Amino acid sequence: MREEPFGRVITAMVTPFADDGSVNYEIAEKLAVHLVDNGSDGLVVCGTTGESPTLSWLEEYELFKVVKQAVGDRAKIIAGTGSNSTTEAIAATVKAAKLDLDGSLQVVPYYNKPPQAGLYEHFKAIAEACPDLPMMLYNVPGRTSCNLEAETVANLAQISNIVAIKEASGNLEQACKIRCLTPTDFAIYSGEDALTLPMMTVGSSGVVSVASHLVGKQMQSMIAAFNDGDNQRATKIQLELFPLFQALFMTTNPIPVKTALRLQGWQTGKLRTPLCELQLDLLEKLKLILQKLNLI
Repeated sequence: MREEPFGRVITAMVTPFADDGSVNYEIAEKLAVHLVDNGSDGLVVCGTTGESPTLSWLEEYELFKVVKQAVGDRAKIIAGTGSNSTTEAIAATVKAAKLDLDGSLQVVPYYNKPPQAGLYEHFKAIAEACPDLPMMLYNVPGRTSCNLEAETVANLAQISNIVAIKEASGNLEQACKIRCLTPTDFAIYSGEDALTLPMMTVGSSGVVSVASHLVGKQMQSMIAAFNDGDNQRATKIQLELFPLFQALFMTTNPIPVKTALRLQGWQTGKLRTPLCELQLDLLEKLKLILQKLNLI
């Protein structure tokens, strides 16, 4: 079995807030340790699930620092330093690289809608600015309104420190095409929990997960079963967890997962606006699913 650059289950970690709306770094440290103790090979800090659009660069840098200190070398720490400004992404990534982190997550520039040539130059410039820091591309056209095409991924994969992609297009055909066009050591991670197992069948390495906040060990078991050739067990786990996968995206992420963590007793705080609390009818549906899975 090949060694994956960031492991197989990577949790896109939420950002806890205090009652006054400030970042709760103490809870972030405790949550990071809990996640690593319960199935996470790596943590994405300050990604979409971490409410990065409403975090300041200073808050993000402090989160990178405290999570790294809390976890040490027990898991890979990936800094969400992407931006729709190439200059800003370079500055944030260069600063984060000084913390001895394990990688950066670089989202496709949002709102700008650059052509493929512009996307290539954007990611190339960031990679060249931090040649010793492995990079994971992040394709999520549902949020960015811009798809990073397989051919562009293949060209970027030729750059030595661009080592992986979080593919969240929801398009299995595109994931398959990326696998066909990229070197075998270039890692493809599902960006959607529900597609983890289907994407494994076309050569993905694992998942950048939201559900692993709650079921990290089960996610590990599913991936291990598939890799061991036990497709029946892998499918069984996939189907058992599928209602949870759906529930965590019944409305905008990370609203449901932060609610689920609070139901488990975690002091993750409220969400920063413009995100809001989970509607009562959806809350009841979420509770029911969590109870059926013995998660609360």
